[in-house]
Amino acid sequence: MLSKKLQVALNAQVTAELHASHLYLSMAAHFSNADLPGFEAWMRAQAEEERGHAFRLFDFVLDRDGQVELGAIAAPATDFGSALTTMEATLAHEKKVSAQINDLYKLSGDENDYPAQVMLQWFVTEQVEEEKTAMDIIARLKLAGDDGAALLLMDQEMGSRGGGEE
Repeated sequence: MLSKKLQVALNAQVTAELHASHLYLSMAAHFSNADLPGFEAWMRAQAEEERGHAFRLFDFVLDRDGQVELGAIAAPATDFGSALTTMEATLAHEKKVSAQINDLYKLSGDENDYPAQVMLQWFVTEQVEEEKTAMDIIARLKLAGDDGAALLLMDQEMGSRGGGEE
């Protein structure tokens, strides 16, 4: 059974993951409006992945005989600037999520909740991947600079990403 403190924190993370899904869906719309369908597709897949993360936590709370309490999801921004500034915002958001996951992992240790630590280890590993992916895209966008042809080539590559939850 989950401690009340850990249950509250896990519920907050479910809401945070749903907010991330909303944020990335808004970024997908932004890329669509910027005529970058590959970046749009990548962000749509990212939104679905974040939703999958929310469900992973949601199911864990239920599996541990906990009570799921969903919080309100604030409306995300709608204008993110260039592809580079959008991906920089993505990286900043992923770093924020990493800190939240690290806090949850620490709390699960403080609460002696070993099943939660095992489950959260997946998220710790996932966040390393999420940050690295965003950093790699940012580095490539910086290399592309103002070269429209390079951006279009990168957009095509971004559209080849598969979607769904990991």
